Amino acid sequence: MPSTDITLAEFQGLIRAMYLEKDLERGIDGTFMWLMEEVGELAAALRERDTQAQEGEFADVLAWLATIANVAGVDLTAAVRAKYGEGCPGCAALVCVCENEKP
Repeated sequence: MPSTDITLAEFQGLIRAMYLEKDLERGIDGTFMWLMEEVGELAAALRERDTQAQEGEFADVLAWLATIANVAGVDLTAAVRAKYGEGCPGCAALVCVCENEKP
């Protein structure tokens, strides 16, 4: 049975294949506004504790993040690997031991 897993690179490529032409026309500013709208919808689903809606909104936020990365020319896999691939960017530990809430 084939795997249904999808890598971040595959997902970004899928979003690129489906929407890049429209996304480039919209540009970074317009795309960013769509991302923020989806973050707001995710916040509402979390606040309402609506598990089904949360799943869809998490997917939408990830899709719009991939979209804006495509428009900006950012490889999300490379960016994640560079920032988090060796551990916490603040303390460099695999399990964060930073004293601040956010490293």
